[in-house]
Amino acid sequence: MLVVSLDSAVNVALPAMADAFAIGPAEIRWVIICYVLSYAITSVVAGVVADRVGPVPVYTAGMWLSVVAFLLFSLVTSYPLMLATRAAQGLAGGLVYGTAPALATLSLPRERHGRGLGTVAAGQGVGGIAGPLIGGAIVAWGWPWVFLFRLPLAVGAGVLAPWLRPHLAGAGAWRVPPRSELMAWPVMQGLTLAALASWAQFSVWLLAPFYLVSHRGLSASAGGLLFVFASFGVAVGGLAGGWLTDRFGRRGPMIVGLFLEAAGLSMLGLAHTTTPLPLVALALLLVGFGVGSFGVPNIAQVMAAFPRVRQGVAGGLAHLGRTLGVVAGVQAAATVYGWLHNTLGPAGALRAAFGAAAAICLLAIVLVLVRGPRAARPRGGAPCSIS
Repeated sequence: MLVVSLDSAVNVALPAMADAFAIGPAEIRWVIICYVLSYAITSVVAGVVADRVGPVPVYTAGMWLSVVAFLLFSLVTSYPLMLATRAAQGLAGGLVYGTAPALATLSLPRERHGRGLGTVAAGQGVGGIAGPLIGGAIVAWGWPWVFLFRLPLAVGAGVLAPWLRPHLAGAGAWRVPPRSELMAWPVMQGLTLAALASWAQFSVWLLAPFYLVSHRGLSASAGGLLFVFASFGVAVGGLAGGWLTDRFGRRGPMIVGLFLEAAGLSMLGLAHTTTPLPLVALALLLVGFGVGSFGVPNIAQVMAAFPRVRQGVAGGLAHLGRTLGVVAGVQAAATVYGWLHNTLGPAGALRAAFGAAAAICLLAIVLVLVRGPRAARPRGGAPCSIS
């Protein structure tokens, strides 16, 4: 997951990309959307294939396709070609995103699934920490370097992956989940919550770089350093969320995570050009910690709703819910910013977008509190109820 989570380097390079292609924040959102839409499609397909052949071959294929995509960025000469290459990168990333949760749950007993998924989330957080730092340092060489620097890691992962978990074989048959599993309340609630939380999260991932670099006048490296606090929060929050999930159940950590995410977004909504940077860092840290501590119990809820033989598709669906929220959040944040930019100015438009994202988190908390009907225990798997 480190290779794909290092895509956080792209966030601090968005202003440089916008300048290179002579476009604004509203248009640059397609760099994110093309990537996440394509990995949304392949993450579910990857899960289904992983249930048949095993997650390791699918994961390995994703790494080698990522190598090809990273190389293609050095050949990009126009914005449409940039978006097409991002879509290709997303197809490769979906093979990794769709199989990583299954690699965790199939490798561990059920009582340790929370900590296993927390470790996956922490790995994403580490990539999120390193990405902005590296991206801010090398974007001066040209924006393609925020992709090219990952080439050695992707090659190494592609070589090593088949040797790490060779015992995780597939079921040898195509196992599409029945409607009763797909429509179970824990699955529908979990996917909806993932979408809402990611909606709010990616308002920050899209607009915070413009606040830090364009609005506050920080350099790309300084902006990347501040943005690291969000990724550090994701890493620590993921580990904490995994431990709390195994110990206390899923509902409590999800509520706490969403509340902290809303608090951080509200602080960003109140920030202006003279807000002390330590307060901005605290806001980003709260958003990240909330995202991490919510995400682990959320994905654990979805994974627990499916039997062992369908853990691949469960992981793909979990990422699909997140991805739908990413697309909605990026679109909503860009739309709110674009509508209000001329009337409220850049600062006012940013505050409105962050405030709307905080409201989405509060809506998600209400949904967590809704107790649906207890689902039947899936054959060969764990119970679906929320604890």
